[in-house]
Amino acid sequence: MTTSSPRTWMTTEILDQAKQILSGMSLEEKVGQMTQYDWGYNPINPETGVSQRDLLVEEIRQGRVGSIFNLAGAEQANELQKLIQENTVSRIPLLIGRDVIHGYKTVFPIPLAQASAWNPDLARRTAEAASRESMADGVAWVFAPMIDISRDPRWGRIAESIGEDPLLTGEYAKAWVEGSQIDDGAGQATASCPKHYAAYGLAEAGRDYNTVDLSDRVLREVILPPFREAVDAGALSIMASFNEVNGIPACANEYLLKTILREEWGFEGIVASDYNALQELITHGVAGSEEEACERSILAGCDMDMHSGFYMRHLPKLVREGRVPESAVDESVLRILAVKIKLGLFEQPYVTVPTEEAAAEARASFIELAREAARESIVLLRNEGKTLPLSKQGASVAVIGPLADNRKDPLGCWAFDGNPEEVVSLLEGIRQAAGAASVHYAEGCSMESDSEEGFEAALEAARQADVVVLALGEALEMSGESRSRTSLGLPGAQRKLVEAVAALGKPVTAVLLSGRPLALPWLQEKADAIVQAWHLGVQSGHAIADVLFGDYNPGGRLPVTFPHNVGQVPIYYYRKKTGRPPGGVYSSYYIDSTTEPLFPFGYGLSYTQFEYSDITADRTSIAADGKLTVSVTVTNIGERVGEEVVQVYLRDEVASVTQPLKKLIGFSKVSIGPNESAALTFKVGMQQLAIIDQHMKLIVEPGDFTLWIGPNSSEGQSITVKVV
Repeated sequence: MTTSSPRTWMTTEILDQAKQILSGMSLEEKVGQMTQYDWGYNPINPETGVSQRDLLVEEIRQGRVGSIFNLAGAEQANELQKLIQENTVSRIPLLIGRDVIHGYKTVFPIPLAQASAWNPDLARRTAEAASRESMADGVAWVFAPMIDISRDPRWGRIAESIGEDPLLTGEYAKAWVEGSQIDDGAGQATASCPKHYAAYGLAEAGRDYNTVDLSDRVLREVILPPFREAVDAGALSIMASFNEVNGIPACANEYLLKTILREEWGFEGIVASDYNALQELITHGVAGSEEEACERSILAGCDMDMHSGFYMRHLPKLVREGRVPESAVDESVLRILAVKIKLGLFEQPYVTVPTEEAAAEARASFIELAREAARESIVLLRNEGKTLPLSKQGASVAVIGPLADNRKDPLGCWAFDGNPEEVVSLLEGIRQAAGAASVHYAEGCSMESDSEEGFEAALEAARQADVVVLALGEALEMSGESRSRTSLGLPGAQRKLVEAVAALGKPVTAVLLSGRPLALPWLQEKADAIVQAWHLGVQSGHAIADVLFGDYNPGGRLPVTFPHNVGQVPIYYYRKKTGRPPGGVYSSYYIDSTTEPLFPFGYGLSYTQFEYSDITADRTSIAADGKLTVSVTVTNIGERVGEEVVQVYLRDEVASVTQPLKKLIGFSKVSIGPNESAALTFKVGMQQLAIIDQHMKLIVEPGDFTLWIGPNSSEGQSITVKVV
């Protein structure tokens, strides 16, 4: 848990200006600022023939809308801002938002892939690039990052997450917020919106929108730390989640929105509901009417209503009846106005469109960054007999599979503004990288069909080749929101295709393009090499080819545990000790499956090998408020430059409350040349050693602590230190 203080951005000048604007506003104008609508939602009333958008334009003209989203385009954004400037007295500009999850027009790897790079600074750069592109289209509010901890690959939105670990997610949360919040002056700034607050990723059965029931301990130890990092990094807003948390939906959850977020953390920004979440309070059964849903949300601390329109329809009446104090409305509006002031929208509400030359130059740099990010996101899971890297010197390659000549699915989920025509397919990437090697292609089968009609063409391509690359996985529609799965296998006839090709006896490399971990233990027997490539965005084909042919040595590591089968789910490394550990009949195990993962958290291979030695601490005991330094030497004993992600784990051996077997407390990604060594040090102090005790207090308890340093959560050398 972090012990730092939030970065304060609401200066006296900003607050005073917001108060001055507020003092001249009517109640309806105030509530309008708390109302956000979906520009893309445009049904036509069959009786009047009037479209929803026409009604929305009129509401904007009257100053009764504070924000819109799903509008993309500078010209349209400027037209709407002009409506306000020319027709309202207060001239409060719109705050235009959009889901900018992993890129805008330049689509980067999905967040789960970027997490595999174990490089938060890379995410900072991709987030900044995405915000710069969206800002040029009038979008000043990006709904990102998604920092829900997820331990369940059935949940489709694990693709948008940073994975299962609080520390890794927290480091990415901080970097993503800092990168996405540009501040280049008036009208040239953006706000981030970390989401979904809170515990959305722990939905029961991995089914999106489902119930979340968890202890306050798990909430505070696992779920909340990344959000605290986002707040401390200066996030200007946070989005409340759809789900209930322990019986109370998040947008009406005073404990989450006021007690923790405002009072404990000092958060100053906007709390926005998720899409239509106020309406869903009625569906949840905690509100019996629109008025009641409106009342519960505003009193719980939800500042902005996304899309339902409940605030605009009912809040003025509730205030006039005395059911909601106007001071609660004023507090929310002050925060909304302050963010708009911070972004410079009052000084410059209009979008400044870059010149064609500047836009082209920026786009070229973003494409280069996309290739860099995609390469770092790739994880090598298996490489028997040094199947990889492939040779460019005359050997022929068969490229087979439904994701080989595919430009759509590598974009991944939540890539609304990406263009499939700009995606480099795996087949194209291999053809450009293959050098003198000839390339044979056959699709083999479609993504989800059980038809084997294309098998013979695939087998013929494989027979003509020395090695085979199989491009397998999921369509982009199979992960993301409302895309939960009960099977973690390859859809359609893909497994049968693998088995048929493998039977030829040629060296086989399986490239997995997916939005989630897949459970494919059988693939270990059929493929000599396995590459987890995820959905990598516009430079997918070039990045994968860079790895396959050895132009880039893979350094990615898994940010999430891979199971053998769905029955093991949820499976994660951060598990607790139990009174009956495996070992004997009456212990915690399965009678039909191993309890061990297929691939552990933090796992990944390289084309070189690393050796760990000289693990030491500068002292064997420290006081509860003391610090120690742990050192390790990592040597590249292979023949090429490689990147290693050095990971530090800790266990509190005896504590007043049960502790995880291991928890990640530090990591460092380092590039080391052949036959060279790197000496790394890690600081260990209160932030790493503290636990939440039985009284829910953050404390460092005396006793023995074991520290591991190694290449993943299942390997490493250890030392013991004592807190006295």
